[in-house]
Amino acid sequence: MAYILGFFAADGCITVNSRGGEYFVIQIKDLDLLMKLKEILESDHKISKRIHLKNKGIFYRLQIGSKEICADLRKLGFSENKTYCLVIPKISDKYFRDFVRGYFDGDGNVWTGFIHKERKTKSLAIQTVFTSCSSNFLSDLKDRLSGMGIHGGNIIAKEDRYYKLQYSIINSLKLYDFMYNHNIKDSQGLYLERKKKVFEKFKSMRL
Repeated sequence: MAYILGFFAADGCITVNSRGGEYFVIQIKDLDLLMKLKEILESDHKISKRIHLKNKGIFYRLQIGSKEICADLRKLGFSENKTYCLVIPKISDKYFRDFVRGYFDGDGNVWTGFIHKERKTKSLAIQTVFTSCSSNFLSDLKDRLSGMGIHGGNIIAKEDRYYKLQYSIINSLKLYDFMYNHNIKDSQGLYLERKKKVFEKFKSMRL
């Protein structure tokens, strides 16, 4: 469930309608992953398909009406307007790697390629990024990861009111190990394959 909580922190919200109905909502591009989340949540709610008005991209949405779930999320520190006031939930170290992997799959990215191409010897690099509209969230995430041996993250403010927490080669590899190599089967094996493969491509290219 910590993975789902991380994914919710990135790509979910609590909504309350005019009649007082409360809903737990996740909207993502990856239908296969959303179907796995629905199964773990033991939900029989329908997954709807939506098209983004600006870029015409396709999103899939799972909306579950539950005051109990919404109340639990509020106890963990989430609110209806969490975009700019997102906080790290009260979660133990044992499950924190699952939370981080869930958040990374929702609002993270990993890139690998060659840098310094103008030099005689170009360098293979990898960069891992977490994004958020809350600088406090990323600062707390950086501190919590630092306490687990993953150091060196830099927080960068972007012009369109969001922030990036970036890690370079050494700590990107530590993040890979942290997110994927510790009893991942015990957390239902939840992860986006395409993001995990970027790390593995980089590791294979270094051999």
